[in-house]
Amino acid sequence: MNYALKLDNVCKTYEMSDFVLENVSFAVPMGSVMGFVGENGAGKTTTIGCILNTLSRNSGSIQLFGKEMQDKDTELRNEIGVVYDGDNFPNYLTARQLSNIMKGIFSKWDDALFQKYLHTFHLNEKQKIGKYSKGMTMKLAIAVALSHHPKLLILDEATSGLDPVMRDEMLDVFLEFVGSDDHSILLSSHITSDLEKIADYITFIHQGRIILTESKDNLIYKYAILRCKEKQFEGLDKNDILAYRRQDYQIDVLVDNKEAAKRKYADIAIDCATIDEIMLILVKGEQK
Repeated sequence: MNYALKLDNVCKTYEMSDFVLENVSFAVPMGSVMGFVGENGAGKTTTIGCILNTLSRNSGSIQLFGKEMQDKDTELRNEIGVVYDGDNFPNYLTARQLSNIMKGIFSKWDDALFQKYLHTFHLNEKQKIGKYSKGMTMKLAIAVALSHHPKLLILDEATSGLDPVMRDEMLDVFLEFVGSDDHSILLSSHITSDLEKIADYITFIHQGRIILTESKDNLIYKYAILRCKEKQFEGLDKNDILAYRRQDYQIDVLVDNKEAAKRKYADIAIDCATIDEIMLILVKGEQK
């Protein structure tokens, strides 16, 4: 299988901080969308910083399209479009001025395509970016990321703060982008409904460590939650338990094979699991 992005045992520590990015490994297959999920402070932005070489990692390897990216590797950077949650560009610039700057940065900058996105997103190219709303600035950042014909989009909470209609519009743009077999997306997001719509795979990170990487379809259709009473929980096969979480009157147990669990534990209520529920049990629950 060919990968747009592959991380192998990436570690990062900070002076004067207890946070550690510990042996982070996952891969984004070519032509796919990888959702990157974790609570605030879990290590998503640090991981992305290591990928982009804006942070120096302590150890491990990161390959983009099969190559390690160096600071001077401008050709490889041309293949990556990046959107951050927050201020991506100086507020005093207009979209027109920004295009002129990007033309000098990206060898494949396509002003006609940029103008098309400005029109599609209803953005005034003569208005200062500082006058844009939160949603407009995010649309502008996405337009810039797409207008130099990248093969990989790295989106760090790019849909946060957008209303549902605008988020849905952006997700359609991402789906159109990844419709090409050589285009891929790494999408960090707290909004799991977005990932349920467009992701092919989901990687969960917690306290600087990867705790699960799985296909979205398996998570939605094969993973499940057993709703156990104490005696039922004690009778479970430990090998079936991925993680569990004690609630007031029951114990929620995460399993990765719903049909097998139904046959094996016919007397226990079992429900399909949402990505939110899976993350909560993995993060707040316990291992058997």
